[in-house]
Amino acid sequence: MSETRPGGPSARRGPGELESEILSLLWTSPTALGAGAVQEQLSGELAYTTVVTILSRLHDKGVLRRTRAGRSYVYAPVYDEAGLVARRMRQMLDKEADRQAVLARFVSDLSTDDEALLRRLLDEGGS
Repeated sequence: MSETRPGGPSARRGPGELESEILSLLWTSPTALGAGAVQEQLSGELAYTTVVTILSRLHDKGVLRRTRAGRSYVYAPVYDEAGLVARRMRQMLDKEADRQAVLARFVSDLSTDDEALLRRLLDEGGS
């Protein structure tokens, strides 16, 4: 899949780049958007079917909410940016057998300021 992009006629997006562009667009939209609206607002020339495929994949991953609008769908994010990052971190942690070791390593790699922030958040109950 190659599109016309600012870097040249057949510049390719990196893995996940198109998903990120679509999520960024949806995060800034005040309303849910259909595939046609997403296609119009994205930079570059993307096929409508490409946009539909990416939106469907993001929906299947549980990242987008899909609502019927006439004969098609409109899409809205399930999570904000921070929520999506937290979800990904939790998914990675769930894949590991030794959660304690992973969490200990994570905390040991935090900056002093981030560690203090984490401690404060834990003391407040995570809110």
